[in-house]
Amino acid sequence: MSRDRIEREITIAAPMERVWAVLTEPKHVGAWFGQGEPTPVDLRPGGTMHLDHGTYGQFPTTIVKVDPPHHFSYRWASAHPGEQAVEGNSTLVEFTLTPDGDGTRLRVVETGFADLVIPEDKADTAGYESHSAGWSEQVENIKQYAERLAA
Repeated sequence: MSRDRIEREITIAAPMERVWAVLTEPKHVGAWFGQGEPTPVDLRPGGTMHLDHGTYGQFPTTIVKVDPPHHFSYRWASAHPGEQAVEGNSTLVEFTLTPDGDGTRLRVVETGFADLVIPEDKADTAGYESHSAGWSEQVENIKQYAERLAA
């Protein structure tokens, strides 16, 4: 088993366009990932999405790919709150959306843990184990949030 790659998949009873909006629009990202406040998002390759992870810190991610409504990715320096994510201090988080009947199949992949140097005081929150558990919770958060938007 590789400790460099985390993969999660979930089927969401919502159209791809809605799931895309949940993953990329400021008012939605802050609701499923952050502290409920809108998240600043400059949705373009090289742009920044600011993730507020509460007590864990503020994370200026660097957007890598934007291909609506199919693929979105960003670099996340989870061991370095406040630092812009770049190659060398971050992992790559990729979201892939595909149609699944009337819903959407969401696949999340985070890679790059093997090459990271994580400070000892961040090992419990920025390492493979923490993110592996975290993505299991977050994909469920995304599902529930996107499905509630229809109601």
